[in-house]
Amino acid sequence: MTDFTTTRTVAPPAPRPPDRRRTRGVWLLVSGLLTLLLAAAALVAVAPLRQPLPAPTVTRTLPASTVIPGKAPTMPWPTSGQAALAVPGVASLGTSGEQKPVPIGSVAKVMTAYVILTAHPLDRGEPGPSLTVSAAQAAAYPAERARGESLVPVVAGAVFSERQALQAVLLPSANNMARILAAWDAGSVEAFVAKMNETAASLGMTDTRYTDPAGLDPGTVSTAVDQVTLARTAMELPAFAEIVAQKTATLPVAGKVKNYNSLVGRDGVVGIKTGSTDEAGGCLAFAAVVTVGGRKVTIVGAVLGQPGADTPVQLDRVFRVTRPLVRAAAAAIRVHQVVRAGDQVATVRGPLGAATTLDASADVAVVGWPGLPVRLDVEVPTVPAHLPAGSEHGRVSAVAGEGEPVTAPLATGAALDPPSTWDRIREHR
Repeated sequence: MTDFTTTRTVAPPAPRPPDRRRTRGVWLLVSGLLTLLLAAAALVAVAPLRQPLPAPTVTRTLPASTVIPGKAPTMPWPTSGQAALAVPGVASLGTSGEQKPVPIGSVAKVMTAYVILTAHPLDRGEPGPSLTVSAAQAAAYPAERARGESLVPVVAGAVFSERQALQAVLLPSANNMARILAAWDAGSVEAFVAKMNETAASLGMTDTRYTDPAGLDPGTVSTAVDQVTLARTAMELPAFAEIVAQKTATLPVAGKVKNYNSLVGRDGVVGIKTGSTDEAGGCLAFAAVVTVGGRKVTIVGAVLGQPGADTPVQLDRVFRVTRPLVRAAAAAIRVHQVVRAGDQVATVRGPLGAATTLDASADVAVVGWPGLPVRLDVEVPTVPAHLPAGSEHGRVSAVAGEGEPVTAPLATGAALDPPSTWDRIREHR
């Protein structure tokens, strides 16, 4: 009997299907970690972008002041008496002699006219209100003439316009008309003199005192500096400037009269008033207008106490020392460039190294003379993050002495641009 052994082949167990839930969890975990990492990286990158950029800063490179280069002018001052010279709206050109109160003669009539015109203003060419010479005022004329006063003839009932009365005071230097005007304005000569002194005080004329409206009284005293202060103020009144520039005028009773100031019309002189007495000597307050670089410039001065035995000699002396002063002043005054177009005035620095300059886009020139200080001002508004090249932004100005500012705009050199997003991220990585 044959034994048969049956061999059975056992198949290996089938592979276990993957656990889909587990695989999915791993991928979710990995994905979440990646998301967190990317989010963290994004936060790191974006965080600087959320910070505001610092504003651009401006650094001034132009000095705060300068001095007109060159040798300061030397004025041909008179060897006696006292004098002062100034360019209104610029500065003083200096003084000579001791500035102490001295008699000023008929230069006092500048204040008389100024008080009248401030109380009774006139436009150019306007005659103004009328005043009538009283019998008493007319009756005083013979005695005034006997004293050798400077006068215009008057008669009772003569009618003068305000302008004619002022012409009588300022051209032939009529003492009697100064008194007539004073009484017309204030009711009495004494009350008018009080107004003169009040006005002097208000103008800062601390070394001046008036005792009469004509200047005949030696108690009427002042200094050259104070009279320059008054002259430059009076010349701002159109009617005053118009009258003192006249060589002649036609008045009631007197007819045609001449201006005692023989310098008018010469060397640019446009006024103002002569004065002469034994106590005062020869005196003159004057103004001249010259053209400098196409601009009209006024020179104002006063010369007091020039010697002489009588009025003709005294006035001749004061005219002779005044003309060189006017000419020297006119020669000294020039237009000077203190900032040139293209000069760098300031630098601007933005964030992350951005930068530009602010440059003058035009010349800045002032009227003055060597040695005169000039203030330089820079005004720059808040600088935005972006400024194209050549953008107007801010101004530079120059002030010579006490003058008005002369300005020019500022313009950017290169463009000022804010940093890009990538620059900001890279800067903070």
